[in-house]
Amino acid sequence: MKSGCKKIVLIVVLLWQVLLLTGCDYYVSEQPEKQSAQQVPEPFRNQDSRGRYDTIGKLGTHSISIPAGVINGWARYIGDPGDFADPKIKVKYQRPPKTYDLPIESFGFLYRITDGDVYTSFRQTEEDYRRDNETLIPYGKPFPWASVSVYGQYDAAPLNFNFTVQDDFRSARDVTHFDYIQQPQPLYGLTVYKANNGIDPKTGEPWKSDANAKDIFIKKDQAGNIKTYIDCQFTQHINSCHHMFYNDDWHIQVWISYSRTYLPQWQEMEGNIINILDSWRVSPEGKLLGKQIGKA
Repeated sequence: MKSGCKKIVLIVVLLWQVLLLTGCDYYVSEQPEKQSAQQVPEPFRNQDSRGRYDTIGKLGTHSISIPAGVINGWARYIGDPGDFADPKIKVKYQRPPKTYDLPIESFGFLYRITDGDVYTSFRQTEEDYRRDNETLIPYGKPFPWASVSVYGQYDAAPLNFNFTVQDDFRSARDVTHFDYIQQPQPLYGLTVYKANNGIDPKTGEPWKSDANAKDIFIKKDQAGNIKTYIDCQFTQHINSCHHMFYNDDWHIQVWISYSRTYLPQWQEMEGNIINILDSWRVSPEGKLLGKQIGKA
């Protein structure tokens, strides 16, 4: 009986030693990974006057530092789960550490057409935007703010709207049964296309209200590729333009929405938005290359 007890005690002791050794091995193997993760230095990040950190990453071909309070919503990075992704996927997803090389998929901000400034929270532009909302929109006056979305392009797809325009013209023929006709005279340096040559087939008069009969404006580069594509509505009280353009230097696509009143300034808008992005450029170490537009 005593011999049996000794054997049991010996087995328990041996098992305990094995568990201790296994635990030690696990601890040793895990520690370097934790240590290496902790040793990854946080990149330098610029701050505003309130101590808020910039949003950093690589947009297309350039590293940027977006001033705090500028982004409308949040920046999405390549690989981030979409808004409608499975919640289980979102919970498990771990984004790589933010660096100036982490590719940005998209982000948005508000741009003031009248002076090329941007909306920033806790800055005068926040008050300006609120005032314009209260004093202009209720009375149908032109709203001087544009909604801007910027998309980094990282695949081999061509940076032009050639297919987009062709597909829109095809859809008009197949769905609404009218053609887009090029107008003889350009407008503001843009080639103009009007649905059914600008005439409502039901009334025989110029279009007054139809969401499917938008005016289309395009601008080609010297190689004949469409780099700017704008469509403008005039449906009842809606008088807005949706403006898209590509920039080859940045390798990005930009979307802008604004009142049709400001269509004559389309080229100035494109230049100002690129100037804004240029002001956010940084060196690989995070050093600003210029004065940030929109910094509080």
